[in-house]
Amino acid sequence: MADLKIGVLSCSGEECLGGTISRLATRKMLEELRPGQTVTLCLPLYLAGGEEERFFAKAFPVITVDGCSKCCAKRATEKYSGKVSDIVDVSEILGNDVALDKTVSTKDMTSQHMEMVDKVAKVICEKFDKIAENK
Repeated sequence: MADLKIGVLSCSGEECLGGTISRLATRKMLEELRPGQTVTLCLPLYLAGGEEERFFAKAFPVITVDGCSKCCAKRATEKYSGKVSDIVDVSEILGNDVALDKTVSTKDMTSQHMEMVDKVAKVICEKFDKIAENK
């Protein structure tokens, strides 16, 4: 499992809190929770035709982290690279009202917001570990 890489592709939604939470939780996976095992993919680059991003998503397991039920990251991955290994929908974890709440700048994040990030990151970790167990 040491050389297993799992991609995490987060929402790039800037219009709601769920998008911010999804990006921060993905970054937490990359930097703190599963460093060296997690590769984050850039959704805007992916959508613009980034060959490396799309190839990675074809060759390795990918978890998409969407800020709301539109599931743009999941739909884009499946359109350009095939079925995703798992999905995280922030609105299912925190509730639709919270996920669709107004955007909060990362510099204005409260401890309550950071608890939301931790909660979503925990779900990503659970899905990550399940994929890693099966490889």
